[in-house]
Order: sequence, then C-alpha cells, then structure tokens
Amino acid sequence: MPSLIEEFLQSGTNKGVYYGGAFHQPKSGPQIAVLNPATGQAFTTVPDADAKDVDTAVAAAKGAFAAWAALDPLDRGQILRRFAELIRQNIPQLAQLETTVTGRPLREMNAQMARIPEWLEYFAGIAPGLEGESNRVKGGYLTLTSYEALGPVALLTPWNHPILILIKKLSAALAAGNTCVIKPSELAPVSPLVIAALATEAGLPDGVVNVVTGGPATGAALCAHDDIQYIDLTGGTGTGRKVAAIAGQRLVRSTMELGGKTPVIVCEDAELDAAVAGGLFAAFVASGQTCVAGSRFIVHDSVYDEFVARLATRADQIKLGDPMDLGTQMGPVICQAALDRCHQFIRQAIEDGARKVAGAGGDLPSGAFADGFYIRPTVFADVAPHHQLFREEVFGPVISVTRFSSETEAVELANTGAFGLGVSIWSRDIGRAHRLSKAIRGGVVWLNDHHRNDPRSIWGGVRDSGFGKENGWDAIKAYLTKKSVVVRTEPSYDDWFKGSERLG
Repeated sequence: MPSLIEEFLQSGTNKGVYYGGAFHQPKSGPQIAVLNPATGQAFTTVPDADAKDVDTAVAAAKGAFAAWAALDPLDRGQILRRFAELIRQNIPQLAQLETTVTGRPLREMNAQMARIPEWLEYFAGIAPGLEGESNRVKGGYLTLTSYEALGPVALLTPWNHPILILIKKLSAALAAGNTCVIKPSELAPVSPLVIAALATEAGLPDGVVNVVTGGPATGAALCAHDDIQYIDLTGGTGTGRKVAAIAGQRLVRSTMELGGKTPVIVCEDAELDAAVAGGLFAAFVASGQTCVAGSRFIVHDSVYDEFVARLATRADQIKLGDPMDLGTQMGPVICQAALDRCHQFIRQAIEDGARKVAGAGGDLPSGAFADGFYIRPTVFADVAPHHQLFREEVFGPVISVTRFSSETEAVELANTGAFGLGVSIWSRDIGRAHRLSKAIRGGVVWLNDHHRNDPRSIWGGVRDSGFGKENGWDAIKAYLTKKSVVVRTEPSYDDWFKGSERLG
C-alpha cells in the first residue's frame, strides 16, 4: 500500500484540508491548481478554504490546546522526537515532493530535508529548560514567575521552503505547548498537508496541527479569527504590512520574516576562490528565491574586474534541467509571474545602462521542460545605487555587482534601501570584518560564508525585513507568555482605609 507521500507523488491526490487529526473535504467548492514549475503543467489541486473551513480548523486547535499545554515539556519533547524520527524516515520522499512542487533541484532538497529533524529535536530539548524564577521583594513578599503557552497560533508559510520554514515555526510553537493552524502558500501547499498527517502519525493529539489551504482570503480569515493568539508569517513585505496591521488591530503578538536585498561585501583582501564559490551559492541556490539571496554584490575596486569575470564565467556554467536529475544544478522559478518579474528587471537594468556579463550562456531546457519557468543565472556589472536592480527585491536569479573604494562607501552602499535581513562579508582581516558587520544594517550577518542556518542561530530582520526572531531561545519564548504570582508571606496584613501607610 503506498504511503501518503507516494500517493501525492503518483497521482497528485487532493485529500482536502487537514484538521482534528484527519483530512476533510472543504465546506465550499473552489479549488486552486498547483503547478509543477519544471513543466508548467498542473500537478494537483487543493481547496481554496473559506471562513467556515478556517473556523472549523481553529476550533479543532482550540479544543486540543488545554490537554497539549498541560503536558509536561519532557513528555511533549518525547512526542516531538518521534515526529522528528518519522520525518527522517521519509526524507527521500519528502525531498521528491518538495522538488515536484517548488522546482528546486533534488540535490538541494535532499540536503535541506536531511536537516529538518534537527529543529524538532532542538526545541524538544530546550523546552524543559524554561524554568521560572522566584524573588523575595520588599515588604515580605515572594514573587514567582512561570511560562505559559498562548493558545492556538497561526503559521503562515511561503512557497520557497515549504517544509523548512514550516518546521522552524512549528517546532518552537509545539514545544512551547501551543496548537497550530497552518496556512501555506497557495503556490506550494502540498507538503505542509503531509507534515500535518505525519505529526498525527507520530502521536501528536488530534487538533494540535491543522492545515487550511487557500489564497489571501483564507489567510486573512485565519489572522482575524478571535481565537488565534499569535501570528507568525514568512512572506513578502507587502503581505507583512497587511498581516501586522491585523495583528495590531487585534492586539495579538506577531513575528514577521519578510523580504530582503542582501548585500555581499567582497573586500580587497578576500579569498577570491571562496568569495566566488560562496557568491554563486548565495545568489543562485533555490534559483535566487530566498529572502537572504545574495542579490547585490559590492566589490572593492582592486578585485572588481577579476571577481566579475570569474563570477560571470561560473554563472554561465550552471546547469539547468530536470530538477529530479541529480546532475541539475538550478531549477526554474516558481511560476510565470516570477519569470515575468525577472525579465522585467533584466530589461530595466539594460535600459539603466548596466552591463550584462552572464545570462546568455547555455540553452534553456527543452522537450518536457520547454514550458517550465526557466531562466539562466543572470549577472549585471556596473550597477549604480539608484538602479532598480540595486534597490528592489527580484526574488529570482538576477543579481547586480557594484564597486566600492572605501569602507565608508561600502557601508553606505550596503545600507541603501529599506531592507535589513541578511549580510555577508568576505575579508581575511578580522578587524575590518567586525567593523563592517557592526556598521551594516541587518539581522543576520555571515563572515566568509552565506546562508548558513541552524536551530540555535537567531534569524530575523529589521525595518522592511520584518521583526521578531526565529530559532533559538528567542523563538520559543515568543510563543509563551510569562506570568507573575505575588505571595504575601507576612502574618500581618494592611488595611489602607483604617490608616495603613502602605505605599505599593
């Protein structure tokens, strides 16, 4: 009998939405087509859930909350470790499913899926360490603090890392004792449904993990629901503004992990082999479709020409093709709109006078992949700070290179624009690297590397890149509220209206 993942892979099964530990057909009829970006053809459909479906899923999460939150963190941790192990056993199939729906090469997804269980295991391990405190305070009182889960929370996840970003959020939320309603991107909603079913199979109680698929209206209904106590979004800055406004109106906490325009600073003393290799990874992994993609390179005059030449040559050598072929190095972008956006940036860069140095070499895939959303890795040199390509997020494999001559200029260029998520700095001078890391705006800074992620490494941005943190203690504490209990220990008592002099 085929597994659930195999059913999706073989037939693109539409099982409905997921709540209360089972799949259910939606309460309304509309469906959303999910495409395979490599072929441009439909892979499956999912429900476009309406407010009634959202109500039912949130009710399931609310009903499961008390019992799940009441479990000792050690007991929750044991269940989360079983969940991690079940994911580990299904890594090959999960990787194939992610490749089918996102178009990312199987080689990439095998590597990414191998690390997914670490997030569940990490948060299962640290949750029991959330110990309260006690203090004796003035007047003969004892104060006690304790952490409590928030309740049902909304997890809004993107299409570029459907499982990774979901698990980053889900593991912290569950370890803290919350129940979850997930609204994945309509472009890649399939694997979150599978993850929810695996959670139930691993022993998470019915209603602890729920998924409603759909478009913006589904997400809006979920965020506005009275029983949702926290909203955690990874998505575009425009969407983030809308969701944060809803959270602010409802006075519930939120985390917003939004867009970016990551600067890659290559100093005159950088190890160029490493900088070129790291730059290629930064710019073109996931076809440039990550919030921390190395999208604008800021390179010192003394190494500028050599760096541009080497980066362009290597970019033109990247192999596009069938994402399921382990020899394929880069897949398509997610959809026609994303492809059109890339071409628009290319046209504008040429019109602005930038110099295209890579993007023409190599053919696009043909045959079964002729209608896929493919574009060659594209590099523009001599991009000025006022150019669109320097300032705006492409979210695709189209990057800029700009020269600088002093640290002051490098900082000024890197801080141009409103984003502040990722930064990478390539230098063998540790003093210079730290000076730049302090001066350049960003929430995540890599020195002589790029795009490294770990459940223990804090992740999050500032300004138009959002607020709040994923990973580490910051993430799990965001899913908790801290309660204070004040105990009077003195045998006497105050009576203010009979002359007591108590001041507070």
